[in-house]
Amino acid sequence: MYEFKPDYELTKRRIQAFWERELVDRPVVQFTVLKPPEQRVPLPGSHHASADDRWLDVEYQVELSEATLSNQEFLGDSLPVAFPNLGPEVLSSLYGCPVHFGDYGTSWTDPILDDWSQLDSIQMDWDSPYLRKLHEITDALLDAGKNRFIVGMTDWHPGGDGVAALRDPQRLALDMIEHVDEVKRALDVLERDYFALYDVFYAKLRAAGQPISTWLQLMDDGKYYVPSNDFSIMISTTMFEDVFLPGIVRECEFLDRSIYHLDGPGALRHLDTILSIESLDALQYVAGDGNWQYSRWVDVYRRAQAAGKGIEVFCEYDEVNHVLETLDPHGLYLNIFGILEREQGEALLRKLERWCSGKVWAQTWGERPG
Repeated sequence: MYEFKPDYELTKRRIQAFWERELVDRPVVQFTVLKPPEQRVPLPGSHHASADDRWLDVEYQVELSEATLSNQEFLGDSLPVAFPNLGPEVLSSLYGCPVHFGDYGTSWTDPILDDWSQLDSIQMDWDSPYLRKLHEITDALLDAGKNRFIVGMTDWHPGGDGVAALRDPQRLALDMIEHVDEVKRALDVLERDYFALYDVFYAKLRAAGQPISTWLQLMDDGKYYVPSNDFSIMISTTMFEDVFLPGIVRECEFLDRSIYHLDGPGALRHLDTILSIESLDALQYVAGDGNWQYSRWVDVYRRAQAAGKGIEVFCEYDEVNHVLETLDPHGLYLNIFGILEREQGEALLRKLERWCSGKVWAQTWGERPG
């Protein structure tokens, strides 16, 4: 179906099996391998006067996406996904927060909710230039990527992170004590608007025959996304459960497929709360720079599997054997670093298929369920 992913249909089956905690032939496995230098196309040059111009140049962003995808081999279950990206606080820009585009692949916004008395006057602008830009980039990617690559959704970051962008994270931390009711009202506003925005882009992508994907490169034909709350690292579990959990539950119920993004060791205090969400399908735990060693987080992954959730596991190539010794392949999604050549990656995929065969399964986990 896609030029950059000839085995798309088999990968789609594996990802569907992941959502159901089942197996086709092995777990979902993603890793990046660059094509040989002589086969790569040059990235487009940037001659923009400012970072803003570069981020908002639709033609340039589409050419950059095309070239970046063209230079990779999408082995295993890696997906050729391009998505319109204006940074993780794009949602707050739709309410009027000024946006700053950086030189190194990120952007941020300035808060505008100086006083809670302003809350009723802060409304999402459906004519925002940034929303128009998201549509322009999405449409251009759909044109350029037809039958070639997948076009995904932007990084919305609603919920607690959206409110933190409007208000400022440190001030919001104090508000969790002094203005809890106002915080809950703000969450209700953002939830309503986010669901409406999601539906608009969902309809656009599905009408173009696209599966739904995003920066976290799973996919589904139904409503798929990544609930999160990076702000939660600043608050207690009691506060999290009282103020933010109800909205996360509603988001998971709104979606057909969901994987929660749990960001950093400091957020692990909320792990059991997250795993208790019945409508949540899976967990992505991001340990952060300097903390990636698989052996440090085996308990986190096993707790997720014991709760009946799928799990994305980050590991180095030389840690894969430890993964095989400690986790169930059902509902497992491996994101592997350190694979440099096609042959190395293909050998690993064969090894994982053998792991999931009946003989190896019996040796590792006992008799395989029927």
